[in-house]
Amino acid sequence: MKRPRHQVMYALHRGRLLALTLPPPEAEVLAGVPWGCFDVLLTPAFWAGRDWLHRLDPLYSATRLGSTLREEVVACLLGGYGIPAEVGLAAFRRLRDAGIIERSPPVGCIARLLEQPLTVGGRQVRYRFALQRAGYIAECLQRLPSEPDLPVDDRSLRTLLLELPGIGPKTASWITRNLRDSDDVAILDVHVCRACTAAQVFGADANPARDYFKLEDRFLEFARAVSARASHLDNVIWQTMRRIGGHVRSLLSPRIPAIDMESAM
Repeated sequence: MKRPRHQVMYALHRGRLLALTLPPPEAEVLAGVPWGCFDVLLTPAFWAGRDWLHRLDPLYSATRLGSTLREEVVACLLGGYGIPAEVGLAAFRRLRDAGIIERSPPVGCIARLLEQPLTVGGRQVRYRFALQRAGYIAECLQRLPSEPDLPVDDRSLRTLLLELPGIGPKTASWITRNLRDSDDVAILDVHVCRACTAAQVFGADANPARDYFKLEDRFLEFARAVSARASHLDNVIWQTMRRIGGHVRSLLSPRIPAIDMESAM
């Protein structure tokens, strides 16, 4: 009986031809989950290949947004559900440049800054949820411990962050990943969840608002199975899925439900 052949992905890197050898498409990366072909969009092998290319020559910038814990908390609170990444970053830079993050400003001061139009991509946009996020930020800045007092363990840090207003599992994991370059947590936003569902790593009924930590363990298992750092893999998936953009839904099965991310923030 003929043994299935491995698949080989090639890359030209700095004048050298390099190869990544992967298991056959029908082999299982996780129980019941085939590797698929690396040249087919959204398969586990596709993500293994993308991660490999990223490690050869980083495709995307570092994930950290701020230079301190306080800045990272503010940046992540301003991003997330309902806020395009570019808008969240513009709002964060405004607060940072105003010099208020290292203080404990009142809600009104933060809200006034967020309510002013932002310039994003050469056009003026409004920040949604200005008053709501201003309230979260003001209280978080008052309650945050100093960095030397933070837990050493990454998941313990996330647990501490979950006690703060406006911070759910996804945002707490995002802050932890960025601050610590952590591979012990995963940021299960809508892009990552759609990709993992398409790859059959998550079931069609996966819902991070209901089962965040269970799905996180599954994602971390997947990262280990494809020999990727979780902190790198979720960034590669997020960036790639954003760029695929409006084509995503046509690539995914119609049975995949919409995902309510707001309660997982």
